[in-house]
This record gives sequence, structure tokens and C-alpha cells, in this order.
Amino acid sequence: GRARPSHSEPRGRDGRGGEEEMEGWQQLYPGHIPTSPLQKALLAAGSALMALYDPYRHDMVAVLGETTGCLALPNLRDKMKNHPEGYRILQERPRIRLSTLDMARLQGLPDGSLGREYVRFLEDNKVSPDTRMPPKFVDDEELAYVIQRYREVHDLMHTLLGMPTNMLGEVVVKWFEAIQTGLPMCVLGAALGPVRLSSRKLQVLATELVPWAIRSGLNASCVLNVYYEQRWEQPVESLREELGIFPPP
Repeated sequence: GRARPSHSEPRGRDGRGGEEEMEGWQQLYPGHIPTSPLQKALLAAGSALMALYDPYRHDMVAVLGETTGCLALPNLRDKMKNHPEGYRILQERPRIRLSTLDMARLQGLPDGSLGREYVRFLEDNKVSPDTRMPPKFVDDEELAYVIQRYREVHDLMHTLLGMPTNMLGEVVVKWFEAIQTGLPMCVLGAALGPVRLSSRKLQVLATELVPWAIRSGLNASCVLNVYYEQRWEQPVESLREELGIFPPP
């Protein structure tokens, strides 16, 4: 269902007309902001420029992903619907947040297990799953969950690929995700992220890491079809092998 306009109050002198007009639209999910194709195009252009200027502006990267994923997101949703584990994820809508994670239990799992290595990644890189922004501009409630799920498993992609959160690691993960998801945001990050790397890192990226990320992305099954919350005890190496991700170089 797409959001549809209803009657709204005219713009007032106090400048609140925009807010009142938005109230005249049906919210498809909490935080949803209906936008026209033109508005999406403007948001995409602006967020792309800001994300290129500062790749760590996660809010701009998030907006770019939502406003340009109109083709990739339905494709990802269909892959999930046609896979038993992915279908369960769509039905049950699990979330990866501090409020849903038993951090003490994950910390107590054996070294090498997905849960223990995921927590180690969060601690070593000083990141939190709660920093993932909720969707706003996706005009379909189910597709909004798909992109939310993609964001919340992003750190698990770092864990599975053995990549840190520095620029080199982010570019490698973006290459893998671009192949896996087809999201224009990932393609843009993969293609333009390397401009900020040193010549030495560019050489390592071009000769070792990008070829490995591309081969793994093409070979691996869809990473959104894994119910990670029920795989915490599984060894990372076992999950890599199951998915078809080659060992990191």
C-alpha cells in the first residue's frame, strides 16, 4: 500500500504548514515520511553529495539507500520470501539491538562462534547496533523492514568478512554488499570509497581484497536469508562455508 494524501490544513503564517500537510498523509509505519518521486530524487542527490564529502555521515548514507533502492529492495524481499529461513525472518521481524541482545550470554560463548566474534567486533571497533537509523522514505512497510534488516546485519557482514570499520574495511564490505544486494548506495560506496585511500592500501585493495570480495559476493547465498539470532553458537568458519564466503585473505 502506498501512502495517499487526504485533506490537510493550508500553510499557516507560523511556518507549520509543512508539518500539517504531512499529517494529512497516512503513515505506513512509525517515522515514515511520504515523498514524491521528485522529492526522492532531490534527497538522493543531496545525500549522495554529503556522503561523498563525509563517508561517516551515516544519516546521509541511510537516506541515499532508501531513496535509490526502489528496484533492489523488492528483489531482496522476493529472495527472502522464496527462502524458508528468509521467509521466517519476514514473518517474525526480528531486530538486532541492545534491547534484544543478551550481551552477557554472547560474551560467554566460545571464541570463534558467531555471537562471541560479533561482540568482539562491536567492542574492538567501539560501535553499537543501536546506531542504525530507522527507515523514513521507503513507501512500503515490508520493504522498510528489509532495508532495516540490511542495516542491522551490516556489522555481522564485517564479522563474517573479518573486516574492521576503517575506510579500507568499509570499502571491502561495500563491494561484497553491492554484489549481494544490488543497492545503488553500496555500488556508489564501493566505486568511490577508494579515492580516500593511500596508494599502498589501494594496491592491496585492487590486487587482493576487491577480487576476494567480488568472488565471495557472487558465490555466497543471500546473506539476508540467515536468522543470525538463532546462529550465535555456530562457528564463524562454519557459517562462511555454509553461505559460500571464501576465507578472508
